[in-house]
Amino acid sequence: MATIYNTATSLDGFLATTDHSLQWLFDVPGADDEEPGIADFLAGVGALAMGRSTYEWVVEHESLLERPDTWTAWYGDRPTWVFTTRDLPVVEGADIRFTRAPVVDVHAEMVAAAGDRDVWLMGGGDLVGQFADAGLLDRVTVTIAPVTLGAGAPLLPRDIRSDRLALRSVERRGPFAELTYDVGPAT
Repeated sequence: MATIYNTATSLDGFLATTDHSLQWLFDVPGADDEEPGIADFLAGVGALAMGRSTYEWVVEHESLLERPDTWTAWYGDRPTWVFTTRDLPVVEGADIRFTRAPVVDVHAEMVAAAGDRDVWLMGGGDLVGQFADAGLLDRVTVTIAPVTLGAGAPLLPRDIRSDRLALRSVERRGPFAELTYDVGPAT
């Protein structure tokens, strides 16, 4: 079991545009060809966490309030923690757990819910940075898309030095490059 950040970025290191859109990623030719790997990845995930912006974008982009079965098709019945200070709509049938608590106060509950599988930190970068700051981030997998955005939400707005990062793997996935790093403890 590990707490992992698995995400895609633009070549210049942005997760989303300045208006929090991920559409740029779906517009990359060949992006759909790489989706079969997602099923294998999700099979190893027991719980999810995301910030408000990520949750709002997923709900809107996939029309999840109108089509809640889409949530189940992608994420199954995995418990999902959404870190937010706002009241947000709940996707019908999804195990969504809104929290205002610091990540360090919720992590043990997430790990227990995940069982022998991973906790997937979906984003955003600042939320993942809070896990890193607390020494709770075990691995980062970044899939780099062949596009630059020039501005937007950064991958991980934290200073994590190379003595904490060990390269685990590099893979080509169609037009994408996937890098995986193990993350050592915070000092």
